[in-house]
Amino acid sequence: MNYIFISPEFPSNFKQFSIRLKEEGVNVLGIGSQEYQSLEPELRSALTEYYRVDSLDDYDQVLRATAFLTFRHGRIDRIESHNEHWLDLDARLRTDFNVPGFKTEDIAFVKHKSKMKEIFISAGIPVARGRIVHTIQDALELIAETGYPVCAKPDVGVGASFTYKIHNENELAAFFDEKPHVDYIMEEFIDGEIHTFDGIVDGDGQLSAMSSMHYGLGLMETVNYGMDTFFYIEKDIPEEVIELGQKVLDAFNLRERLFHFEFFRLQDDSIIALELNARPPGGLCLDVMNYAMDADVYRQYAQVVAGKNPPPLLERVHNCAFIGLKTTMNPLLHTEEKIYELYGDLIVYDQPNPPLFHEVMGEQAMIVRAQDLDTLREAVEFITRRY
Repeated sequence: MNYIFISPEFPSNFKQFSIRLKEEGVNVLGIGSQEYQSLEPELRSALTEYYRVDSLDDYDQVLRATAFLTFRHGRIDRIESHNEHWLDLDARLRTDFNVPGFKTEDIAFVKHKSKMKEIFISAGIPVARGRIVHTIQDALELIAETGYPVCAKPDVGVGASFTYKIHNENELAAFFDEKPHVDYIMEEFIDGEIHTFDGIVDGDGQLSAMSSMHYGLGLMETVNYGMDTFFYIEKDIPEEVIELGQKVLDAFNLRERLFHFEFFRLQDDSIIALELNARPPGGLCLDVMNYAMDADVYRQYAQVVAGKNPPPLLERVHNCAFIGLKTTMNPLLHTEEKIYELYGDLIVYDQPNPPLFHEVMGEQAMIVRAQDLDTLREAVEFITRRY
């Protein structure tokens, strides 16, 4: 099996995909813009061949790279980047080389929030009221239905960059004056907690791995107010999250993919869909899943791709938390020595984050786990306490 990995070096922990695929007998072929010698040694050893292009944004170069690798190794069986930014590129290559997976005509429904909303609604999945707005008049007509506040975000985008919370007509006018020149979707503002549904679906659409993150703060607050980031993976996933997650999987007919769905839990405990991501959660999220499950989701995915039908990873052994600390905030109240003195046995990861993750995930990343959820929450509160 020939598997082309687009930009296999980013993020660094995703090199585990290439390593595990090779261990399962898959021929991993990389295409990227980084110099071969700059790739981590573990990644270089996992790649059968690497084709460097000047820019992955230059489709002609990537097309020629794929054609060359096809000439060298035979038919390409899979093309993936596991990266939101390259989903369109992945789909275009699959279309041109007739490779299984999302094609160009499919990609709008997993990239455009407005298209996702159409699928959610048609499947009977509850969503926030909203639609694309092009003018202030469009927005005012929506606000007449929903009231203030409203949330405006790019129809195509990831994370919380260029997202606005609008409370009144003055802020609405300012939004239209300063927003980027792209389509924006505007929705009623939802006051709720974010729960995710994450995992792997096999080639038959069956769950091969399952987890759920519960955010301490929304990404919009994290970015706009420079707050620390933290989320929990709890041992017990609420049954209603699993049920809604399965309904989304069925509605979008996902096959042989990692996925990351986001839901809002409202104050009345009902759940609505926020968005679908047909790729893994970013940063260290997969590693947090591994620590929570005492498992290896990278290997699980590789075995699914290789057709080995591994036993599903559906249980979590630990409660686990990710903490992303921001240096832009007030100093931490407790020293590193004191933190490790009290909670060092719970800390399983403590490393700087790559610069690209600083805005959302913080400059310093920690992963903490405990059998008891209250102990875990106590540790997170102690670590993140500031003057």
